[in-house]
Amino acid sequence: MRSTFLFCVLIFTCSLVFGQGYNKFDAEGKRHGKWRKRYENTDQIRYEGSFDHGKEVGEFKFYKPSSGTSPTATKIFSKDHDTVIVKYFTKKGKVISEGKMIGKNREGLWKYYHNDSNKVMMTEHYLAGKLHGEQLTYFDNGQLTEKNAYVEGKREGKRIMYSEDGIKIKEFTYENDQLHGMTKYYDTKGELIIEGNYKRDRKDSIWNYYENGKLSEQKLFPLSRSGANN
Repeated sequence: MRSTFLFCVLIFTCSLVFGQGYNKFDAEGKRHGKWRKRYENTDQIRYEGSFDHGKEVGEFKFYKPSSGTSPTATKIFSKDHDTVIVKYFTKKGKVISEGKMIGKNREGLWKYYHNDSNKVMMTEHYLAGKLHGEQLTYFDNGQLTEKNAYVEGKREGKRIMYSEDGIKIKEFTYENDQLHGMTKYYDTKGELIIEGNYKRDRKDSIWNYYENGKLSEQKLFPLSRSGANN
């Protein structure tokens, strides 16, 4: 009986000491040391990490109500700069995406992965939270499926799409996030079948259509009123 009582006291004391190690403030009322926050009226942890006089430092783990003990995201903070290393996870602990953030904005290279796999599905670049630079998308066999270019969040330049065999099947040209310039379509063998120009998201001028490598038809855009009714 006495041993049982002593054991209970020991457990209670350990729990009390453990609890006292979290959620403290410094003399100025700033969070300092280890912190752990739970969802309201539950035992489920919402996040846990450490503060250094009000500033996040080191690794923070974030949880969803249904995630149990597996974090759905981690963020690694530094004392010396504002760049944060971020990772998002599936319920099984597989990385979904990873990259860097400054404040609420994504910055630099971000990687995204195929479901339950460590194979890269897409890479893209950010500048102050906006897509800026090359965006590449891959099939799960590693073959490039799409290539895009962005400038401050808007498509700019070539957009090219490929088959799983690496054959180019579509090519578009963008300016200021609008289709503007030459567009080409290819068949599964890589032979050109359609080509023409866009002007501010609308087909413009002469479009050529090919069969077996030879020009078979031409259309002039924009279509005339009579042509549009045919």
